[in-house]
Amino acid sequence: MKKSFVIFLHAGYWLLYLFLLTFFLLGMNMATGGHPATFKSLGLALFCSPVGIASIVPGLIGFYGFYSLLFDKYLSRKKFLMLFIHAVLVCILSAVVSELLMAVIFRGPRSHINWSFGTCITMGLFLGFIALINGIIGLVMKGFITWYKDITLKAELDKKNYDMEVALIKAQINPHFLFNTINNIDVLIKKDADKASEYLNTLSDILRFTLYDTKADKIELSKELSYIEKFIGLQKIRSSNPDYIRFITRGTAGAALIEPMLLIPFIENAFKHAENKKTENAINILIEIEIDRIRFVCENQYTPNGQLKPEHSGLGNSLIKRRLELLYPGKHSLAVSDAQGLYKINLVLSLDK
Repeated sequence: MKKSFVIFLHAGYWLLYLFLLTFFLLGMNMATGGHPATFKSLGLALFCSPVGIASIVPGLIGFYGFYSLLFDKYLSRKKFLMLFIHAVLVCILSAVVSELLMAVIFRGPRSHINWSFGTCITMGLFLGFIALINGIIGLVMKGFITWYKDITLKAELDKKNYDMEVALIKAQINPHFLFNTINNIDVLIKKDADKASEYLNTLSDILRFTLYDTKADKIELSKELSYIEKFIGLQKIRSSNPDYIRFITRGTAGAALIEPMLLIPFIENAFKHAENKKTENAINILIEIEIDRIRFVCENQYTPNGQLKPEHSGLGNSLIKRRLELLYPGKHSLAVSDAQGLYKINLVLSLDK
């Protein structure tokens, strides 16, 4: 929902509130046999009379206390007992502030208010009730705005998921990776048939994973890590240098869940643009798993004078970033650095159990 529309909702509510309050004051004036009211006199009565202060001040405190504080902190988290307690506190605060303001403004011999203990209690209950009514309306308005944002985000997410599905299919069935792997296995058959059979089974597992397991919204982190390990294993057969890539995992995946194919696009880009395969540790990948989060670091060396195009084919980093924003809003941090021939991704992600 656009900010301008939210402002319009607030302005519309308070204009309607003041409109109804003005007519209430007009009705009171006519009922008590007063002189015909003018707009000037109604304005003075609205903002400078005890009735006006008693209607506007607790209304503002109650509305925005419920709207800004109680909804996000308690109602959205379903902490109903804490919501009730703090709602009472906000109403009491509204009544106390309003009475103190009225006592300061309408004091002295001309004041028509009897500031006895009983009057203060009765007035406090009335002011708290006004704060409560406006607070409930504030909760309803915030709930409507949040609901609208949720359905808008869901619609956007559905569309992005469709785009991502198409992009993932293109990335998964990457003809260069597939053909190169098959050719490497074909060459290996003549040298080491057992090893070639092992790599062929690994390729079969990768294709099975990309075609079937990635259809789920979330998969086990252990499956994602297994896929990454097999992908790296197939990449290694393209180089005779055993130290070309360093892959380290720390921690236990357990029952943690993750969006499928979330990390592999970064790794694919690293292989596409890494330094030549004779360089030691041209690619470094680190995955640290903690109780409620995962840290993923992927860096690759490249020739600074060359053309580094991380978004050439497959999933570009901008699309990956957008996917993270949609699927893990407020639950991830992504840092990308590119300096002195080293391209580095640092991703911290909150995990679901």
